[in-house]
Amino acid sequence: MDELNVALTVLRVWVGIVMLAHGVKHLRGREKTTNWLASIGYRNASFQWFSMTATEIGVGVLLIVGLLTSLAYAGTAAIMVVAYLTVHRPAGFWVTARPDEGWEYVATLLAASIVGGLLGPGEWSIDDGVDLAANLDGWVGLVIVLGGAVFGAIQVATFLRPQETNG
Repeated sequence: MDELNVALTVLRVWVGIVMLAHGVKHLRGREKTTNWLASIGYRNASFQWFSMTATEIGVGVLLIVGLLTSLAYAGTAAIMVVAYLTVHRPAGFWVTARPDEGWEYVATLLAASIVGGLLGPGEWSIDDGVDLAANLDGWVGLVIVLGGAVFGAIQVATFLRPQETNG
């Protein structure tokens, strides 16, 4: 069905562009991003910068071309869970909340990742061309994406150590 392939391609490519753009932004602003990560309580902020930036760039490229799509959506889910738990949750729902942004944006990308993992990359992807799509979407794709989300939560639990404030 061409409509479904158009929809899956638009979803996959758009999420890929968003992730790639964030990764490039963090790549260009290494010092600023590393300092920010340290300021919110990450141990080994340089490593966190590297893993975040590499994940964003990697999943962005993979989603755009449609290669290992469910794994790329799992990486996106991991990043969104980390962003939700570390920055966006306390600000509330609305992305327009100030000074921090709310969590509607990260939840939308997480939902898109779940949908993409379930439905797969579509016929207009490398995964489909090399017969990987049918093995990595559906319930398997959902499990892969949810595994990425769990990995994100584990990453936060392992590396985030916010400063306690004495009020």
